Amino acid sequence: MATTAPVHPVDEVPPVRDLAAFGLQHVLAMYAGAVAVPLIVGGAMKLSPADLAYLITADLLVCGIATLIQCVGFWRFGVRLPIMQGCTFAAVSPMVLIGTTGGGLPAIYGSVIVAGLAIMLLAPVFGRLLRFFPPLVTGTVILIIGVSLLPVAGNWAAGGVGAKDFGEPKNLALAGFVLAVVVAVQRFAPPFLSRIAVLIGIAVGVAVAVPFGFTDFGGVDDADWLGISTPFHFGAPAFHASAIVSMLVVALVTMTETTGDLIAVGEMTDRRVEPRTLADGLRADGLSTVLGGVFNTFPYTAFAQNVGLVGMTRVRSRWVVAAAGGILVLLGLLPKLGAVVAAVPAPVLGGAGLVMFGTVAASGLRTLAEVDFKGNDNLTVVAVSVAVGVLPVGVPTVYEKFPDWFQTVMNSGISAGCLTAIILNLIFNHLPGKPAGRDGAATPGAPAVSA
Repeated sequence: MATTAPVHPVDEVPPVRDLAAFGLQHVLAMYAGAVAVPLIVGGAMKLSPADLAYLITADLLVCGIATLIQCVGFWRFGVRLPIMQGCTFAAVSPMVLIGTTGGGLPAIYGSVIVAGLAIMLLAPVFGRLLRFFPPLVTGTVILIIGVSLLPVAGNWAAGGVGAKDFGEPKNLALAGFVLAVVVAVQRFAPPFLSRIAVLIGIAVGVAVAVPFGFTDFGGVDDADWLGISTPFHFGAPAFHASAIVSMLVVALVTMTETTGDLIAVGEMTDRRVEPRTLADGLRADGLSTVLGGVFNTFPYTAFAQNVGLVGMTRVRSRWVVAAAGGILVLLGLLPKLGAVVAAVPAPVLGGAGLVMFGTVAASGLRTLAEVDFKGNDNLTVVAVSVAVGVLPVGVPTVYEKFPDWFQTVMNSGISAGCLTAIILNLIFNHLPGKPAGRDGAATPGAPAVSA
């Protein structure tokens, strides 16, 4: 009798109940980050409330489409791993500059389209660079991703950047309560409930927040039932050379960040990313970015927020995240639903975020545990890379006197730390004359790296 080959956990299709619950959990984990970019860019350009709402619904719609492309995939597009997609924060400063210095939204969208095409063309090149990511580098990058995200959770826990009651004890108390609920559910609840610990924590947090006046759902009544984003709503794209150059720099940064995220998820799901699959994932980023320029939104990348959720819940199915993509499409088409999700108070998200982002950092430490630190300089590689990666997180204005292109690269702790780790690994472990056995890649199962 023929036996059926076992299905890898990444490819398993859970029951509909699980898909809906796990998918909603991913949406709630990334929603605040997803809408932040259009809010920041639109606010800086002083757009009307109606235009801001349009940007947000367009963003949610393309977030969902981009996630489906990445998780489900077609032909050579999509890494086919549980990866959520969202607007990259690396593009915020360049886009604000482009939008407020005469180019407006059409110039932003023209540069975004060109950047997306460039990402698709460069994807195979980045795929071949995978050999420069041994466990020494990947563990360091994953650690930096987690540490870089922790201030985001901290700001949420305090009430959200710009909130009038930022830092009030009541906000931190609510975040701490949600954190306690998440930990308690994960420790004591049955297996299914423990896997949706974040969703339960957020739901309980909202239930507590409403009677205490943390939030209200008044915005739901004002939201439209149906909202459809049409191509080039704000006019035909304009292609300005300076805008395109700055967005190409952003494209290189986001490709570096996405590479780190894809490798991290590959480690967590026991499906290591290969050069071809990395190229497919980056190619999907490029296609989604082009769609963003066409449908009135911005460049897309893998969302590190959800990487921690995969590691924490141990739910590795890409179809769960595909379900989250479907929910985002609905939110983009039905603004009233989006308004319901948007009513979740920032401290509630902060309590859940502390667990998720800390999980990413811990996953990096787990990868680094495979690396040999005896009799070599690998500790220096990790130390300097983490320091460079965390520097712009701890001191956001540290590079403000430098040129714009330099700030775009180095203000992203992920890209700065990743580049530092790659360069230092090459310097310490691959320059001629080094004795054998010094390479962090020499651990069992690690890919070989040529000098």
